Amino acid sequence: MSLDSNQAQSQNQYKKVLVTGGAGFIGSNYVHYAIANHPTWEIVVLDKLTYAGNLDNLKGVLDQITFIEGDIANPDDVEKAVVGVDAVLNFAAESHVDRSLRDPRPFIKTNIEGTLLLLEAARKHQIKRFLHVSTDEVYGDLVGSDRHSLETDVLSPRSPYAASKAGAEHLVFSYGISYGLDVTITRGSNTYGPYQYPEKIIPLFITNAMESKPLPIYGQGLAVRDYLYVEDHCSGIDTVLHQGEKGKAYNLGARMQVNGVEVAQTILKLLECPESLMKYVDDRPGHDYRYSVDPIAAESLGWQRQWNFERGMANTVSWYKQNSDWWQAVKAKKVFQDHYQQWYKA
Repeated sequence: MSLDSNQAQSQNQYKKVLVTGGAGFIGSNYVHYAIANHPTWEIVVLDKLTYAGNLDNLKGVLDQITFIEGDIANPDDVEKAVVGVDAVLNFAAESHVDRSLRDPRPFIKTNIEGTLLLLEAARKHQIKRFLHVSTDEVYGDLVGSDRHSLETDVLSPRSPYAASKAGAEHLVFSYGISYGLDVTITRGSNTYGPYQYPEKIIPLFITNAMESKPLPIYGQGLAVRDYLYVEDHCSGIDTVLHQGEKGKAYNLGARMQVNGVEVAQTILKLLECPESLMKYVDDRPGHDYRYSVDPIAAESLGWQRQWNFERGMANTVSWYKQNSDWWQAVKAKKVFQDHYQQWYKA
């Protein structure tokens, strides 16, 4: 997606940008997006390379960025990465609800303590803007209503993951109020696309179908999500970085509602696989059954999604078909196998 005129005019607003978690799913997609749309930027990526971080996600652009292997919860790593930076975009996070239910501690360490260290460094070095990438899960479950979450809603997280993201948000806003730091937050809906680690529903279903393995669907598969293609998510983050108001949060959503059964059916149809691969499994504890955000505030800045679900899914399935070496190597690792077997009893 190309920049609109307002964004193009502000392209020189920043010269050196730190992208934390830039070897992860959304972070690496943003790095690719930024290189294409902000060719004058000096980009620094700080990533711990946990199980979900992958240098292969940055293949082809590593010579155009400065990569630092490090942890946002380590002050020495943060200090090294933030020197000379104009803006910080914090993508770094433990992000899988299922894993947070099994062991919440890494989520507190990275998502809250790590965010705190980044904020302290941003304050010390007087960066121009701190953009924190959050999630629509901080709003909690909208099941039983037809309303859409607004940025002014009270946060009501229901999983350890969502609670850690909500806690990080409070820290971010507190630094804006207490210290005058220029902060802004994006709350993205469920995102999918290339480079997504296959523990999440869409890449898991795609890769399992390609291996003729069952697609594990929680409960009756009726949990609804507002699926946002990753390029649209990146363009939304970039819009907020340049146009967003200081001290404000912005929802990024696709205005679509798709349940788990529909996700599975769409993937099986695209891959020409039988629906007999759909397997219903025990529901997730405390499963939120509906997320839906109203993105009108971001749209008022000039952002609009470009991908509908059908086109985004077709492109995503095509990417995983063309990059089987990438996902087969990921799924072969013990960290994936252990989680899959423990969680799905497979």
